[in-house]
Amino acid sequence: MAVVAVDIGGTTVKGALFDADGTVLDRATVPTFPVRAPSDAAASTSGPGATADAGGPALAAVVGLVDRLAASADRTGRAVTGIGLCSPGLVDAAAGRVVLAVNLGWVDLPVAELLADRFGVPVALEHDARAAARAEQAARSAADKSVDEFVFIPIGTGIAATIFTGGTIVHGATGGAGEFGHVPVVPGGELCTCGQRGCVEVYASAGNVFRRYREAGGALAASTREVVELVGTDPVATRVWAEAIDALATGVVMLTAVLDPSAVVIGGGLGEAGERLLAPLRTGVAERLGWRPVPSIEQSLVGAGAGLAGAALLVGTPVQPHPVKES
Repeated sequence: MAVVAVDIGGTTVKGALFDADGTVLDRATVPTFPVRAPSDAAASTSGPGATADAGGPALAAVVGLVDRLAASADRTGRAVTGIGLCSPGLVDAAAGRVVLAVNLGWVDLPVAELLADRFGVPVALEHDARAAARAEQAARSAADKSVDEFVFIPIGTGIAATIFTGGTIVHGATGGAGEFGHVPVVPGGELCTCGQRGCVEVYASAGNVFRRYREAGGALAASTREVVELVGTDPVATRVWAEAIDALATGVVMLTAVLDPSAVVIGGGLGEAGERLLAPLRTGVAERLGWRPVPSIEQSLVGAGAGLAGAALLVGTPVQPHPVKES
């Protein structure tokens, strides 16, 4: 047997084929194709009669990726027995629906049902940050770290948060808990894709760090990673990075004041910046918290692969998220 895990991002869709004991048999990555306006998506994806075609380019990318990994399983004589899927946006995991994912052009899309009909196997869906957080929780437990009261914040194309209290994920009344990226932290700031101004994500997501660097006249970096590497030597990179840290720090202070977590864990692609992100973030949070104890601010144990590990866990594969075994 084998399972397919899929992590849908705003830039790419990543997939992996796992066998029964958690070994990665194959991997694939495809672009998340250009998205349509949310109004167009609403016209074609809403309602119980939606088809796989209604999911537009993003769902076509997912289907193509699963097809490729299922074919890989067939070549090794294995049958795919389940698909674990994680998506950004507002996700109703119990219903298998993406309620709203602006970056994908999805509105009320029954993605689990559509994929189950297409491939004939059970499909489990979860919010991407929560799926990654489950993998992080498993890794923290194995490392004897706190798993009861912490916040996991993956930073990639977007930013979200998963809140653990009493060791359980907080979903909220509508399933929308943890939309940390859309907390306004800069009054009257830059316009966000959500329609608000000054959101954390506008300043601190990986894509927006690079966008703001280029818009400010930066010409020495060709990627977000290079922007981070130029901090301290390139004035534009230094300023843009400082503004990203300020936005994150303000948001983390809000989370800390309300939730009192023991740890704030930073993951996702930008989390790979390590201490170049964590050290100034700790300083910024401490400066803003005043008398309150500062939570431990740590790098993810699982890293950028947490989404795939969490997606595999959704369909019962006993993946050991840290480290994931490679074939």
